[in-house]
Amino acid sequence: MDGKQLAGKDPVLKVKLVPRSSMNKIVGFEGDILKLKVKSAPVGGLANQDLILLLSKHLRVAKERIEIISGHKSRSKIIRFQGIRASSIRKLLVTFKS
Repeated sequence: MDGKQLAGKDPVLKVKLVPRSSMNKIVGFEGDILKLKVKSAPVGGLANQDLILLLSKHLRVAKERIEIISGHKSRSKIIRFQGIRASSIRKLLVTFKS
């Protein structure tokens, strides 16, 4: 399912985050993991906040519906989308397939 699995009924996405980049952007998929870059440093949760903001803007989903469920202090994370269909996420991320 290209990085998306069902945990209960909410879809999850494996993410690799690269902090301290020159810009905030979605790079694309590396296998089943979505790679993203954010400008902020991984200090005080700032990089995690930018990750959620970036996904929220691109997927047109409220920030409150995006949750980091694993990897709060790691570059590898698992993100859960609450109350959103996996098919909706898949459609919006299809442009980033490798």
